[in-house]
Parts: sequence; structure tokens; C-alpha cells
Amino acid sequence: MKLPRSFYSRPAIEVASDLLGKVLVRRRNGRNLAGIVVETEAYAGPYDLACHAAKGRTGRTEVMFGPGGHAYVYMIYGFYFCLNVVTDCAGFPSAVLIRAVEPIENVGIMRRLRGNPERDIDIASGPGKLCQAMAIDKQLNGEDLEGKILWFEDRQLNLSNIATSPRVGIDYAGEYRDKPWRFYLQGSPHVSRVRFKTGGQ
Repeated sequence: MKLPRSFYSRPAIEVASDLLGKVLVRRRNGRNLAGIVVETEAYAGPYDLACHAAKGRTGRTEVMFGPGGHAYVYMIYGFYFCLNVVTDCAGFPSAVLIRAVEPIENVGIMRRLRGNPERDIDIASGPGKLCQAMAIDKQLNGEDLEGKILWFEDRQLNLSNIATSPRVGIDYAGEYRDKPWRFYLQGSPHVSRVRFKTGGQ
């Protein structure tokens, strides 16, 4: 079942936790590329110094100021894209970064899009990797997550191993640096392993 708007219209921390075990689906060339969400990070609004919205409303962050349930896609390091889910209500900019998924549908296509890594655990185990594997780029910025191109599904997967930690690469975020707002499935080999020196949302 596709997640409804009401799922996203909640605080980012709640949505980040609840997205674990949901299935991200990207419709491309008549086929679905899909993966189970195994790692997320919450960016809790304009007072969270790690959140892009902390620097104010800009052309880049405009989608974050809209209603929940839309994609916020941006580029890092001049090459990699990151997929975020806009949360909460219009006017309160917050989002959840999708850090990693476990590929489950059309895995061969996802592997080719990633440049043919040998192991499945290297296909989408990081925010840039998953965007490559699922052909997610800036063209999907603002995409409605209730639409027909990009969405999340609830397939009633049972979870019992959710863990938390501080977010990755946000040493600049002052008192928000150590907030335990990274959520992941403990023991999943598909959780990201790379730790960037700089990063954040």
C-alpha cells in the first residue's frame, strides 16, 4: 500500500523512524526499482543547525517549506544526489534523508546503474549510491510522493532491530551534532559504511 500524505505530515523524527522497513519505489522505463529502507536521518526544522532550512528560505530549500510528502533532491560534492522526504506541514521546513536501502526489485538494473558492483550490499548502501541505483536526480526535486514516479509502500514487514545514533558528518551543528536522529536496522549489511568528513542533510 502506498503511503498517504498523512504519513509524512508529522515531525521528521517520527517519520524517519517509521520509514525503516518501508519500500522505496522508483518507476522508470515501465519497471519498478525498489528497495527496503534500512537507514534514515531526521532534519528537524529551522532550529536544527544541521538542517538546510537553518540558513533560511532559498531557491534550493524552497520545496522544504511546502507540505510534507514531496521529494527534496540536491547534489553534494558536485556529483552525488541525495533523496530527502519533506515532512511536517507547509511553512515548517523539515525533512528525512534516505541514507540506504536494500535492493529487492529489478536488482540487476539497479546494479548496472551503479556501475556493476560485485556485491548486492554495495548497490545502495549510502545516500549517493541509492540515488545512482534508482536513477534519482535533480529532475525529481519536488516530486509528489503520492504520484506515479517515486513513492513509498508499506508491505507490512516486521521489524524488531531499530537502532539510533548521531547523524553523519555534522560536526558543525553545535548542540545538534550529537542528537540521536539517525535511525537504522541493526545488523543489516545494507546500512552505509562510508563516513564523510562533511555532510549532513
